[in-house]
Amino acid sequence: MATRRALVRIGLNAGLDGLLAAGAYLLARWLVGAEDVLGPWWALPWAAAALLLAGVPFRLSVQYWRFAGTQDLLALAAASVAAAAVFPVGLREGGAALPGPSFPVAHALALIVLLAAPRLAYRLSQEGRGQTQGGAAVLLVGAGEGSDLFLRALAAEAAAPFFVLGLVSTGRAQTGRRINGQPILGGLAELPAVLARLREEGRLPGTLVVTDPALSGTSLAQVMAVAEQEGVRVASAPRLTSLDPAKGAEKGLQLAPVAIEDLLNRPQVRLDREGMARLVQGRRVLVTGAGGSIGSELARQVAALGPAKLVLVDSGEFALWQIDLELGEAAPLVPREAVIADVRDEARIRDVFERARPELVFHAAALKHVPLVEANPAEGLLTNALGTRHVADAARAAGAAAMVLISTDKAVNPTSVMGASKRLAEMYCQALDIHGRAQGGMRCITVRFGNVLGSTGSVVPLFQRQLARGGPLTVTHPDMQRYFMTVREAVGLVLQASVVGALDSSPDFLRQGGIFVLDMGEPVKISDLARNMIRLAGLRPDVDIEIRYTGLRPGEKLFEELFHGREPAVPIGHDGLLMATPRTADAAIVGRAIDEIATAARGGNVRLSLALLGRQIPEFAHNAVPDSGSARA
Repeated sequence: MATRRALVRIGLNAGLDGLLAAGAYLLARWLVGAEDVLGPWWALPWAAAALLLAGVPFRLSVQYWRFAGTQDLLALAAASVAAAAVFPVGLREGGAALPGPSFPVAHALALIVLLAAPRLAYRLSQEGRGQTQGGAAVLLVGAGEGSDLFLRALAAEAAAPFFVLGLVSTGRAQTGRRINGQPILGGLAELPAVLARLREEGRLPGTLVVTDPALSGTSLAQVMAVAEQEGVRVASAPRLTSLDPAKGAEKGLQLAPVAIEDLLNRPQVRLDREGMARLVQGRRVLVTGAGGSIGSELARQVAALGPAKLVLVDSGEFALWQIDLELGEAAPLVPREAVIADVRDEARIRDVFERARPELVFHAAALKHVPLVEANPAEGLLTNALGTRHVADAARAAGAAAMVLISTDKAVNPTSVMGASKRLAEMYCQALDIHGRAQGGMRCITVRFGNVLGSTGSVVPLFQRQLARGGPLTVTHPDMQRYFMTVREAVGLVLQASVVGALDSSPDFLRQGGIFVLDMGEPVKISDLARNMIRLAGLRPDVDIEIRYTGLRPGEKLFEELFHGREPAVPIGHDGLLMATPRTADAAIVGRAIDEIATAARGGNVRLSLALLGRQIPEFAHNAVPDSGSARA
């Protein structure tokens, strides 16, 4: 049915173009002053046929008149010139002479004018109808390609859902200019004045539509704050790839909520995709904690790089099943194996590694929730410290070329058992890496970063659940700050660090036990994050939704750190990556300490295990009973 309707439209286009071509022939004869304007009768159908033949290479008959654009008009002009060149040949073959030497030029111009005029008139009439049919009043934020595409997609709607009042530019010196007939009312700095003026005129928009994808971070937060004062919602335009005017009538133009990630103000980092492919392609890769937020994203990105085999290891059955099912659909050609195993079970881990013989290991398995590990310290020590030793020793015994440890900013000047246990894991991997680089053995690369948006235990899903219940949003302390990045970005940088760390020409700092640290940008106040999430939901902080402060929890710090006070950040020449050089120790010494701590933890002697942990990490200032007034910075 759809094909028949399309053929009918093409036939109608061809018929109309043929009639216009016949009219262009008559107009051209009149323009050159021919005595007989009509000429021989058979010249009229030949004029139509010449255009249709010349228009085939330019797909003239399949053009959408409603969406006629620059490319369509250029194709129309080329077809007109070609038709004007072909027409005299047939005229001479029929025994008729040209009305004058300038006739081909006049014919081409007449064709261009008569063919283009109705197309443009039809498009303008459709755009005018879309703008006059009402819809919700919106103000566009952005005056570039995004706004142009949005306006054209809106014009394609049979019944426009929005009425555009104008645009606010994110650049400078654009006020007073127009895009698709819509005025630029001011810049971002003038947004409060623009909204105040529209409110006085009784034309205050219901929504600010962000069309500039580059608008993010502080600038976007300021837009949201201004909109909140005026009671105006903020939304995002659809992605540029989905703003296809030719599909507007079918899909409908729908706005999207602003993503919390857009408020992080994180610049795009250029990654060495070729280097990642060389690292992974054709190799056997094993990921521990594959069902977690970091591990599952590692599995996705590794699968896309074409490993010889991907082994997914996790102690949780459901989480492991989910990522295995997802990869079976997204990367069915990648051989993979899902293995249930606990990193605390040394015999099981060794068996898994001996059978899989991985060449590259990503160790993401860990207990990461600070208060839960404080309540269950033995489990945190056994998983994070002893489990890391089991994985590293098994990887080395199986002949792996490199192992990558996923660490945390909470390992710096730790105040929690979770942070201290991860610092102990870092120390063991540092020692193995120094030995491996000196003796030509396994590289043990450690990557440290902060919080990941939307990960398991993250504050963002918690706030989303609290918003769904109508609040309140609970924040531990008004001054609490954390570093954030998206899970996809974090894993991309982990792979980037792995590429650098696996090279023989790695920075000298790695030979001294250096640790990769992801550039997390500026820290974010959790209270600001809560307020922005309330605004993104179209509500008002402290009015519609309460923010309630509950006090620091055991093990928490007000401010996280990425570097120890005595380990300055060292740039290594790769965007998004820095290096820390914390103190190191001998692998045998750290290994024995881990065994002693594990023995005490298994025996239920938590006090002893923590005392032994403090001996290895003298900067460990356990904040088991936090005091908000003296919380460590």
